[in-house]
Amino acid sequence: MLQEESDLSLIIAQIVQKLKGSNLYSQLERQAWGSWEKRILKSLNSMCTELSIPLARKRPVGEQKELLNKWNEMGTDEPDLSLFRPVYAPKDFLEVLINLRNPNYENGDSLSFRTHLGLIQVPLKVKDIPELKECFVELGLNIGQLGIDDSTQVPPELFENEHVRIGQKVLAEQDSAAAQQYIRQGSPTALRAELWALILNISSQPEDVLYYEQLKTNVIQHDLLVDSLIYKDVKLTASNDDYYFVFEDYLYQVLLCFSRDTSVLSHFAYNSASPPKSYIRGKLGLEEYAVFYPPNGVIPFHGFSMYVAPLCFLYHEPSKLYQIFREMYVRFFFRLHSISSHPSGIVSLCLLFETLLQTYLPQLFYHLREIGAQPLRISFKWMVRAFSGYLATDQLLLLWDRILGYNSLEILAVLAAAVFAFRAVNLMEVTSLAAAEAVLADLSTLKVMPLLQIFLFATVT
Repeated sequence: MLQEESDLSLIIAQIVQKLKGSNLYSQLERQAWGSWEKRILKSLNSMCTELSIPLARKRPVGEQKELLNKWNEMGTDEPDLSLFRPVYAPKDFLEVLINLRNPNYENGDSLSFRTHLGLIQVPLKVKDIPELKECFVELGLNIGQLGIDDSTQVPPELFENEHVRIGQKVLAEQDSAAAQQYIRQGSPTALRAELWALILNISSQPEDVLYYEQLKTNVIQHDLLVDSLIYKDVKLTASNDDYYFVFEDYLYQVLLCFSRDTSVLSHFAYNSASPPKSYIRGKLGLEEYAVFYPPNGVIPFHGFSMYVAPLCFLYHEPSKLYQIFREMYVRFFFRLHSISSHPSGIVSLCLLFETLLQTYLPQLFYHLREIGAQPLRISFKWMVRAFSGYLATDQLLLLWDRILGYNSLEILAVLAAAVFAFRAVNLMEVTSLAAAEAVLADLSTLKVMPLLQIFLFATVT
């Protein structure tokens, strides 16, 4: 009897240990995020000191008038930004994720995870291909897809015409859940803007327009250091992009207003991160003088403006464009640059990508690892930017359709693995990280839906 009891206690202890280790402790998340956040703020503060400029200042009246007059043509402005640098780039954030460890696994508890040879060393539960097939069942080979069945070779009466008709009916009924289900097969170009707004529950009310105008007024009145970081990022990324350079003015308007929007702080409630704080000048360390900086709690990183750029194709009215972007950010994009154990969080996406490659393309995975070209070092930037700036815009919008349809970012990791599978023959011949990067440098000719279908539904599992 005593023996049975001690056996039972041992089993319970093992189960408890496994349960503990199966999640990234929120304490671990907070710790990791806290030290990363300190690094970002240190970088921001040192920039202030080096350039002798404040984090925030009230603009003189003349400057306010000037900014108001050129609000719709800020792209023509050429401020000297040579001394400003992005606070961090995706590759810096990747190094933080690579160094994450879960203390519960340090003592060899998980043998199965020890066989994971990727860069991410945190044992989270991620889906395998059978589970992904079940999750993304509407992407199956026998189901009509925009991105495949609307190509010029396929007569529109076979799928496209009927799909458009159903989409119009969904919009007429204003049914958000039906729109989400419908968009899993892709959205017709003409209906996409309305469908996305319906799924995101965005309806432009007069008060929304007023709120946007208030944010704009705040931008006109106050100059923040992050404004220069936003300018610099747009100049370095979207302004040099063949698809997006025409939207430069929209990007400044949306991102400058976004930095002032305190409603964005609410997403920290279901995120292990905490918004960065700064102190009123001369009151360093006194909590009652601490303020969130920037006001929305989000310090932009290199490439941040690419979250907005694709949306400019769909929305041309600034307040509507702004609302859509803000909702996309607090539902999805914030997960791509914060540390959490959420299935759509960047840590899980990295692990899912590495696990898919190691399991289903082991030869390629081991080859790249042996030559010092860990696949995640190449794919990380794609996933952090949700492939924006890497795919052709029509393909990117088809991908983002599915993100909204499935309310999940896991498809980003699947696509990243599918790209490696597609270029596997060439990658097997490379002998260095630089050569592997060259093979994967241009994704602009790729077709998203065939890649996803082949990888999920035509791979032998």
